[in-house]
Amino acid sequence: MERRMVVTQREVDARLVPVGTPVKIPADTFVTLTQSLGGNYTIVHNGNMARIDGTDADALGFEPKVFEFEAPADGSISIDQVWEVLDTIFDPEIPVSIVALGLVYSVDIQGTNVNITMTLTAPGCGMGPVLVDDVKYRVAKVPNVENISVELVFDPPWTRDKMSEEAQLETGMFF
Repeated sequence: MERRMVVTQREVDARLVPVGTPVKIPADTFVTLTQSLGGNYTIVHNGNMARIDGTDADALGFEPKVFEFEAPADGSISIDQVWEVLDTIFDPEIPVSIVALGLVYSVDIQGTNVNITMTLTAPGCGMGPVLVDDVKYRVAKVPNVENISVELVFDPPWTRDKMSEEAQLETGMFF
């Protein structure tokens, strides 16, 4: 994607890269759009990189990502819906979802709580806080979810064999 200037159409929440600190970008502000992966947008504002979730894409003049789920009648949480939203979260540096990369080790649902165990492609990855925030933000869109816990683990360490075959082909890591 070519860098380009856009003007925010409304005030929008963003998260600083790589630390994940929340910031508000005012309406009618010039920002530089540097990346669009997985429906998320990376912009530069006041010299800082920030991520705007795809559900807020209208603030940048794009079509927002909309999650429409039918809530289970019994008040439970659909694990399929949780996996569906997780598959819409892309690694900030690799154009592949965290599910296809094999970064999500488990999803456990207890009542209205969703507990996710995941890893990063490298223990020192500075984007860890941003990915955790992405997971919490998107999983909160699933009906009946009240609490989300994300545990980052590095044992077992991530290896490319955890990737789907499609992800390995897409990244050139299939051999």
